[in-house]
Amino acid sequence: MEREEFIKKWLDHNLNPEEQKAFEGLDDYADLHKLSKSLEGFKSPDYSIDNEYDNVKSHLKPKTSNNWIRPLLKIAAVLLISFSVFYYNSTLDTKVKTLIAQDTTISLPDASTVNLNAQSTIVYNKNSWTNKREVSLDGEAFFSVAKGSKFDVITSDGKVSVLGTQFNVIQRLNYFEVTCFEGLVAVNYKSKSLKLNPGNRFVVIDGIIKNEKENRTQPSWLSNETSFTSAPLKYVLDELERQYDISVDASKLDGQQLFSGSFTHDNLDLALKSITLPLGITYTKSNSVIVLNGE
Repeated sequence: MEREEFIKKWLDHNLNPEEQKAFEGLDDYADLHKLSKSLEGFKSPDYSIDNEYDNVKSHLKPKTSNNWIRPLLKIAAVLLISFSVFYYNSTLDTKVKTLIAQDTTISLPDASTVNLNAQSTIVYNKNSWTNKREVSLDGEAFFSVAKGSKFDVITSDGKVSVLGTQFNVIQRLNYFEVTCFEGLVAVNYKSKSLKLNPGNRFVVIDGIIKNEKENRTQPSWLSNETSFTSAPLKYVLDELERQYDISVDASKLDGQQLFSGSFTHDNLDLALKSITLPLGITYTKSNSVIVLNGE
């Protein structure tokens, strides 16, 4: 059997016991075995066969009579690509993003579901899900978690951990809120750690922590309206812009004045009146720009 064919059969794990024994008697067996082991731990996704050949060649010093080494290294480079593609696919994350005035529902690998509100993003890994149920969130989402191992929601402001429950998380600029609707929710915010029972809400607005009650059985936005309890007006208007794809000019108002109430997602005029009338302010519309004025 030609040496090159011998090596190819070894790479394909196709040697019979007698051939395997003969192969291990080759002068270059130790180098070949070492090369094979190095391939098993390779983890880079981008490879050129010719570049990899030159790279591997620089670390080996074959005798001039070993003309078989070039085809072997070509084969090794192809195997490197196969290993790298497998590694790349196994670490690839799934990312779901909603636009302004858009929401969606995502089914996770364990039958848990996520309702993603407007202008929000979640990221998770399907391949590692069995060992680590973890979702990264930027924005707002309602989670209905299937019972099982610990389920973590990671945000830039804090981490929320549960086993099987229903809860809502909001993470916006300077605004962090976690509401428990079912089960038990653990919240870690900076050095503070607490557990929320159903009907309890943990809120951090501009660094100020509040604990509130929730009487609803699910977030109001799932029914096409957004509700607030003593929230600064600027955050109310930010959410209005997300739901209607408009621009609001409130430069003449105090953005810190508090608003309690709700607005609908399917009627802009009604939504504007729901916000402005309780606060005694007026508004004018010019195309997609809303200008708010104090009375």
